[in-house]
Amino acid sequence: MASSSSSRQMKHQVFLSFRGEDTGLNFTSHLLKALKDTGINVFFDEDTLEKGDQLSLALSQAIATSNLSIIVLSVNYASSKSCLAELSDIMDRKDTEGHIVLPIFYHVDPSDVRNLGGRFKTSFDDHESEKLDQVQQWQTAFVEVGKLKGWHIEGGKFDSKSGSAAEELVGIDDKKRTILRLIDQEDSRVIGLWGMGGIGKTTLADAVYKEAFTKFEDHCFLQNVSQKLEKQGIESLRNEFLSKLLNQKIHIGTPSISFTLIERLNNKRVIVVFDDVNDPDQIDCMGVKYFGDGSKIIITSRDRQVLRNGGADKMYEVKKLNENDSLQLFSTFAFKLLNPSVDYRDLSNKFVEYAQGSPLALKVLGSKLYTKTKKDWESEVEKLKEYGQPKILQILKRSFGELDEIEKNIFLDIACIFKRVSKKEAEEVLSCCYKGAACGISNLIDKCLLDIDCKYGEYISVHDMLEEMGKDIVRQESKSIGMRSRLWSPEDVDKVLRYRITLDMSQIKDKLRLHPSVFENMLSLKYLEFYSCNFDKKLLTDEHDIVSLPNELRYLRWSYYPVKYLPSSFNPKNLVVLNLSNGNIEQLLDDNDHQDLVNLRKINVSQCKNLRKIANLLGAINLKTLDCSGCESLVELPCLNRLTSLEFLELEECYSLKEFPELPNNFSDLSLQETGIEEVPDSIDRLTSLEMLVLSNSMVKNVSSHISKLESLGLLDLSYCPIAEFPEIPRNLRVLELRGTQIEEVPFCFDCQSSLTLLDLSYTSIQKIQCNMSISSSGDIKTVDVPSSITRFGNLVRLKMNYCNSLKLLSEVPPDLSYLEAHGCSSLEKVTFTDQNLFELPDDIFMIFSNCFNLNQDSIDNILESAMFKAGAQVETRTSLWEIGWESQTFFCFPGNEISANKFEFQSLNSSIDLKIAPNWRVGGRFLAFAICLVADLTDCCHYKNLECICEYQLKATDGGNEKFKTKWYDHEDGDLDSELEDFEFMDEDYVEASFEFYIKGHYYSWKEVKDKTDDIEVKKCGVHVFYVDEDQFDEMSKDVSGEGQIDETSNDESDEDQIDETSSEASDEDQFDKTSSDASDEDQEKFNFDEMSKDVCFVEEDIPDPIPRRKRRKPT
Repeated sequence: MASSSSSRQMKHQVFLSFRGEDTGLNFTSHLLKALKDTGINVFFDEDTLEKGDQLSLALSQAIATSNLSIIVLSVNYASSKSCLAELSDIMDRKDTEGHIVLPIFYHVDPSDVRNLGGRFKTSFDDHESEKLDQVQQWQTAFVEVGKLKGWHIEGGKFDSKSGSAAEELVGIDDKKRTILRLIDQEDSRVIGLWGMGGIGKTTLADAVYKEAFTKFEDHCFLQNVSQKLEKQGIESLRNEFLSKLLNQKIHIGTPSISFTLIERLNNKRVIVVFDDVNDPDQIDCMGVKYFGDGSKIIITSRDRQVLRNGGADKMYEVKKLNENDSLQLFSTFAFKLLNPSVDYRDLSNKFVEYAQGSPLALKVLGSKLYTKTKKDWESEVEKLKEYGQPKILQILKRSFGELDEIEKNIFLDIACIFKRVSKKEAEEVLSCCYKGAACGISNLIDKCLLDIDCKYGEYISVHDMLEEMGKDIVRQESKSIGMRSRLWSPEDVDKVLRYRITLDMSQIKDKLRLHPSVFENMLSLKYLEFYSCNFDKKLLTDEHDIVSLPNELRYLRWSYYPVKYLPSSFNPKNLVVLNLSNGNIEQLLDDNDHQDLVNLRKINVSQCKNLRKIANLLGAINLKTLDCSGCESLVELPCLNRLTSLEFLELEECYSLKEFPELPNNFSDLSLQETGIEEVPDSIDRLTSLEMLVLSNSMVKNVSSHISKLESLGLLDLSYCPIAEFPEIPRNLRVLELRGTQIEEVPFCFDCQSSLTLLDLSYTSIQKIQCNMSISSSGDIKTVDVPSSITRFGNLVRLKMNYCNSLKLLSEVPPDLSYLEAHGCSSLEKVTFTDQNLFELPDDIFMIFSNCFNLNQDSIDNILESAMFKAGAQVETRTSLWEIGWESQTFFCFPGNEISANKFEFQSLNSSIDLKIAPNWRVGGRFLAFAICLVADLTDCCHYKNLECICEYQLKATDGGNEKFKTKWYDHEDGDLDSELEDFEFMDEDYVEASFEFYIKGHYYSWKEVKDKTDDIEVKKCGVHVFYVDEDQFDEMSKDVSGEGQIDETSNDESDEDQIDETSSEASDEDQFDKTSSDASDEDQEKFNFDEMSKDVCFVEEDIPDPIPRRKRRKPT
């Protein structure tokens, strides 16, 4: 599938890789013209649309036929999967073929490229969140190109489509070099950066840190120290910091650091940054005095005295930007240029003068004026003049003054209360108080009054200066604390509550006993939140008191609500969100049929252990969410069938709830697991839109036959219910979970058979399955016969029969079944398959017979024969569909210690093997494919997760050239296997030899005995079969599969000590596997309780044939 590089002809002198969105219409187009004007032949891809994560064949060939590549690394380059695919291919050819690479760092810091910093880190984080297989390869290539010498272009015009320029590009280089020189001085151990809020201390520290951290053994950047200390406390933050620094979980429960840790810190040469420190004790508690020689500590603070008392050896004042840098920074936001146009230069200078060198003020003013007319600019200047020489805070207030009333309120709420909360949470909460809150937040982001931090998701951030501005606005509302619209200081809130005047509150330091009338006079209160992050009940009331609540409340969150009832005087007509989780409430709302609940959208009473009843909700016609999970005493739910807006109902762990809930007809997904419900009633047929019904681990003993009328029902889960009889099944049911039930007979209608895709009968005593499975008996042993009638399940993809100890015969398994689990079927003796030529094979085949120790040799031969047939058929299909990248895999797992010499002509008694490839005497090309078989001893292992089978191999060609590959295939949580990197199928490039090395690794092992174990599993034997497929004669595949013409390279004679035969009665005790027999204890049985097949593969000594692991198609080289 790859053409030889020796025959490659150069068609282009230069391949140009660039991000069209960033530079395609300006810099790159000028570069292209300049190159062509000098007569250089350039490959330029004019299709700048996103092409996905795979490199097209045309682009790969263009790279291969170019002498060198020029890579224009712009700010959004790493956000493009197609650009990264190009880069990876280019860097790979640089290493393997000597391809020349010339990078251009266009308005990006080369250190950010080689260290994956700045916006590039965000781009790669986004790719990793999509779980793309190529991300690691892309990262490696990106880092390597950052280390190459190239051109660093700064200044000039910013790209028309690249968005706002980062402040770091303006006025920071000189400051950064100064701090870096301080770091190089031996007497500068502690370096302090100080200045006013918003002046750029954190930005400067971050730029220095990214440039210098590679020179130190370990490093850590601890941001927002003061804020984190308030939330976490000193001990928690210190443990977090030391854990990051030492790459190990550290827990110190004492004020001082232990001698052992001190010794470790003494041996560390580190660089750390403590950002936003407001107390010198915050520095001392982190153990900085114990860091090893040559360590550097950078501290940022608004208070110079904090740095002095904290022992700073050098202090650097981060001053405001000079006039030139201010003008450039202002221009990047006002014009998207580094310099203003001539017509606007005088006006721009006036705004720069007002900003007084504040980067944040320049950013806000510039963004405000972007795309505005000259007349608008002049008007804004006149408005600013009335303030004379306004301070920075006044300039920020000018932007605030232009907001509408809703935007003003949203900004003040966020600045005072919701700083650093997720964007989603802020929208949900504020929507309870303001219409159009989501739009208001977006407008504030556009106006640069709010920002979004995407490092750990979308979190709203507010600059310190803007936050202080907002709080100052609220302070000026009244000299009296209780008359202000918002409170954020715990001390202020505590004072207000003690005087029985209240507003919203987020935290309180000491336990406080509330008076019943504490909220009585707060008639306009809309938002009230009491919560505790550490489960500490700090708000108390007298035992029989009920605290009054104002009727204007929109949002009420009171975790650990201390009383049994809501006040009878409270009218919830305006309430949108009611959250009383973990509270003492016993009854929610009253029985008033006419109660106005029309605005109520969400009720959360989760973990209210004493809640017994939820009263009438007929008026809650807009209710979307009702969360009652963990309400152990709940015995009664109201009628919900008229609540047509209800989307989410959570009743998990409501052990006392025995009646099936009455729900609206349009309800689709219903989870009633771990409830006390004993019966699914006849009324179930009213839920005509029901698509999923989960009753696992409930007390259901009977399911009404009316369930068969639910034509939309696709999933029914009755796992571990005490149900003994099962009714008729809906015709469109696709997933049926009967795991661990007492069902002995499951009848199916004929229509159901055409829809069912997954059937789980594990841990059951099934005796009879009509239409598709039948029962046969042998003496006193119950057996299950699965004959050819199973094929009537036209869409059945997955069949799970783990630990069906009655199963003795599994016959006529259809070849179109993709997934079969029969793990731990201790009585299973015989397995047969239907005529495999009568069916079209599925793309992926996964069949497990692990711990089936009674399988006879004929059955094992049948399994192997089926595996090889399917492997061969898949090779034939893959080669015929090779050009479109069709993918498939076959994986079989069964007991055994021998590798068939008839099926695998090349064998070895260890984990590696060398083999010779037969010469291709035909004129046309051919494909090579490899099937492998491994034997591994897993005797001591009873449970595992994330098994990885790794193969490193290389192919040697007639010209002496070698190609090395590495393939890894592994299990997923859903029981499927996946693979990555290279393939086991190639276009033959005159290869003459192949060598293989196999490894098996298991993670999260649970061993039968407590002993030292590694994650490496020894491969005892390995075998390889080579498929030779002529490019134009795929009909020869059957001859390869049948084994004709195969060479027996390995003798079957082995010493007794090398044999591991779990099926042989002559094997020694220590060679025998620990079987799970019928008289094993429950505890032993539980060790083999694997919920998913991804945890079962190779958990006994098995042959593991995997002819072609799935992967992305390898590109020609």
